Amino acid sequence: MEEGRALFVQIAEQIEASVLDGTVAEGERAPSTNELAAFHRINPATAAKGINLLVDRGILVKRRGLGMFVADGAREVLLEGRRREFADRYLTPLLTEARAVGLTVETVVEMIRAQSGR
Repeated sequence: MEEGRALFVQIAEQIEASVLDGTVAEGERAPSTNELAAFHRINPATAAKGINLLVDRGILVKRRGLGMFVADGAREVLLEGRRREFADRYLTPLLTEARAVGLTVETVVEMIRAQSGR
């Protein structure tokens, strides 16, 4: 776990990463609050807070008496969120700077293709 970042956020991000990389597939059982708490040696309430973030976003669903499961469509929801974040974090500033130095979108695309070896 990283210093300076809320543990419950890190728990949620770890589960998200597992869904994205296929370690935990849609419909499969997610780690329980107690399993996460024991593994990370944290308070179960902290682990629950991380899980609840994902429940609130529709990534995990509770099946009464069975535990938490990855929701159908969760991977696509996560990918779409990551794509929006990518655009906000990288593309918007890139295009703002490109305009400031007189580059067109087409020129930027050509530069990206050249950098990627195409």
